[in-house]
Amino acid sequence: MQVEVLNISGKKTAKKVELADVIYGVEPSDHSIYLDVKHYLAAQRQGTHKSKERAEISRTTKKLKKQKGTGGARAGSMKSPLFIGGGRAFGPRPRDYSFKLNKKTKVVARASALTYKAKENAITVLEDFTFEAPKTKNYVDLMKNLNLSDKKTVLVLGDTNNNVYLSSRNLEGAKVVKASDLNTYDIVNAETLILLESSVKVLESLLNK
Repeated sequence: MQVEVLNISGKKTAKKVELADVIYGVEPSDHSIYLDVKHYLAAQRQGTHKSKERAEISRTTKKLKKQKGTGGARAGSMKSPLFIGGGRAFGPRPRDYSFKLNKKTKVVARASALTYKAKENAITVLEDFTFEAPKTKNYVDLMKNLNLSDKKTVLVLGDTNNNVYLSSRNLEGAKVVKASDLNTYDIVNAETLILLESSVKVLESLLNK
């Protein structure tokens, strides 16, 4: 699959890039995408939720009333979850939500997500560029030139470029990542994927092993 390369002005250049079918034309695996997205989102959870149970709160342990003869149920302590201010029964405890996922499944998931984007014509290839200094206006102008101002985008760099990254950081719906850090969630979550020329080769080396 050949895609025309654009410059930062949004104009077509004379260059074209070949997107390998082994990455952008595979038989998509929806289940692999589901697992990889779930794996990513689970890893983002802090898991620091906690509520106090009856053994952890400070309340009197004095027996409230006599055992029998009141016409009501027995009550032994104000720490009981049945009373207002009592401990919570089976409350949440700190835990780690992350789980193991095979590397091959992640590769299949990313290739599947890229294939979907290619089928939707939601991949734009941009020639390599940089900004002289970090400036949000430069990135805004770039998106305007590409007619993507109102789209949720992910720009994929071949290597670290702090000026481009910092220029996009304050913009909602704009994300810049290195090709080696691109994950399935970013691909699926974006409306348009913008690949720099250098990132195409990096992705091929990572996903075509």
